[in-house]
Amino acid sequence: MSRLASFRGPSTPSASPVVQVKQPNSPSSPSKIAESPFHRKLRTYLQELRKLTETWDDIVCIDGAKAAKTLIDARTNLDNLLALVPPDQQPQSRVVGPQIRLMEKSISELDYIIQKLHKQFRKINAVIDNMESLLFEAHKTKGWKWVQEEPLWVTWPMYKFATSIPELLRPYHRSLNMHIEIVDLLRCHSVSFDASRDALSKWLAQPWLEEDGWEARWEDLCAVEVHRWDGA
Repeated sequence: MSRLASFRGPSTPSASPVVQVKQPNSPSSPSKIAESPFHRKLRTYLQELRKLTETWDDIVCIDGAKAAKTLIDARTNLDNLLALVPPDQQPQSRVVGPQIRLMEKSISELDYIIQKLHKQFRKINAVIDNMESLLFEAHKTKGWKWVQEEPLWVTWPMYKFATSIPELLRPYHRSLNMHIEIVDLLRCHSVSFDASRDALSKWLAQPWLEEDGWEARWEDLCAVEVHRWDGA
């Protein structure tokens, strides 16, 4: 947010919601709001962020969880098979081979999952950069007062959106690092079943997103603050 750090205006927006200017008869209906291209672009960027974070959850909770569970199950099956082999005998490759190949395949899949999460994070970052650029464009066209003080739809001005949304990067970056650590843990064939099970639970819980991810922090807010949030 280096450019935003140098983006100075007359004052800093209040942390409390901006009070709407009173209307002569009744509160303005969202359907009557005249939207500019800046309104539409911002809404599009916010909806892109929602879609990107939904895809993130699918990658983690569907593809990643399946690969991790398959790895844990294959390793458990292998341990059980090896426990049946008499101490004076070597395990037969036709018995243990399929489990080893399945473990190697699952590890490769988890590595690919991490690559996809890296890609999603870069996309999230790019959309936030686009929002920052939109703020500067609106500032040049509409003026500082408009971007800082004028509510776009309900109470939040563009400045509030553009300077608050980057907070989304930290929990997703932390979550990405956590998933990398879990894959490194599961990659080790000596990891215990209990440790693997705990790692899978943590993988699915995504604790860094529990309070600060998109669904927790932004979905309900956008449903209130952004006109036609769901395309109605």
